[in-house]
Amino acid sequence: MSHQLRRYLSKHYGHVVDRRTALKIPLYLAAGAALTRLPLASAAAPRWSADRANAWYAKQGWLLGANYVTSNAVNQIEMFQAGTYDPHRIAGELSVAKRIGMNTMRVFLHDQLWATDQAGFSSRLSQFVTIAASHNIKPLFVLFDSCWDPRPNAGRQRPPIKGVHNSGWVQGPGAQRLQDPAYTRVLQSYVTGVVGQFANDPRVLGWDVWNEPDNPAKDYSEVESTDKQELVAAFLPHVFQWVRAARPVQPLTSGVWQGHWRDPGGRSEIASVQLEHSDIISFHSYGDPSEFEARIDELTGLGRPIICTEYLARNLGSTVEGILPVAKRRNVGAYNWGFVAGKTQTYLPWDSWQQPYTELPQRWFSDLIHPDGRAHDDDEIRFIQKLAGVARPA
Repeated sequence: MSHQLRRYLSKHYGHVVDRRTALKIPLYLAAGAALTRLPLASAAAPRWSADRANAWYAKQGWLLGANYVTSNAVNQIEMFQAGTYDPHRIAGELSVAKRIGMNTMRVFLHDQLWATDQAGFSSRLSQFVTIAASHNIKPLFVLFDSCWDPRPNAGRQRPPIKGVHNSGWVQGPGAQRLQDPAYTRVLQSYVTGVVGQFANDPRVLGWDVWNEPDNPAKDYSEVESTDKQELVAAFLPHVFQWVRAARPVQPLTSGVWQGHWRDPGGRSEIASVQLEHSDIISFHSYGDPSEFEARIDELTGLGRPIICTEYLARNLGSTVEGILPVAKRRNVGAYNWGFVAGKTQTYLPWDSWQQPYTELPQRWFSDLIHPDGRAHDDDEIRFIQKLAGVARPA
């Protein structure tokens, strides 16, 4: 039985139980018990040394990109499933990213894509990597995510809620499937299958194992958010091991995002797992430049390369002009949230969750370009091009 699961059971039941007992208590604990029956893959590669991670990073150049969802997709499932996957749109949008000077994109995947159409998903993902490579863009793939709707399903996705930021996004796998012992093997198959497909492919930059795993996103099942976090804490070390079992040539990471990771003594269990298992360190920051640089200072002592996998909230002081010069000076890779405006509606502020917007704000919250390739702010794009060292397009 995993250390994390023992702690969870002890906390909630007052004693340490064995696997047989765990299977008799609530179903989401049975899912944890299922983890104990899956091997941690003794053949898995070890975590990269700091020297190896820094040597790898030195070869990449300054990493500059965005979190990318096609403009016609409301979430990561719609982006990649049959019927809505759009390679021509992807080629056009990534050609704009190349002209801007970007060399990488952070791209979310989903276990339901694998569970419902393994062969088709693998084929589409291979095509996506080929398209990205044709524009000299390396994807950083995100495998799991604890944000937004906890009940994801493949098939037709519901339309976005008018005037609401990222209203159609879905968690992966979501609390409901984390409770299902039978689905645990699907999750392992998804991780090892997708990572294994590109384990030796230099066109892929790396693996972001789990986005914001300790995010307390509202849950619509009987599992409370605190219980979901405990279950994620039990899963997370196994997911790192599953990725390493494929022995990828790319590094692993999982971005810390809240202040509780700063103090080693007060760090959450999930944040500790993220930092202790990551080859390269990643973080999120939607604060102003001074806060952004303060977070870099706090992570520098770990002795590993650092990338910021989410920034850009113009209304909050997180701007392209403010953040990117700091990132380049500190040799920190940077991915702004949102590349092309579309069905995610992340050009709307977070407060639209409480009060939907009836009009498009003149100054977008996130995102850089319109679906037709026009810039939201021409000066902003020219600023990126200058830092990236690319010629301005005609």
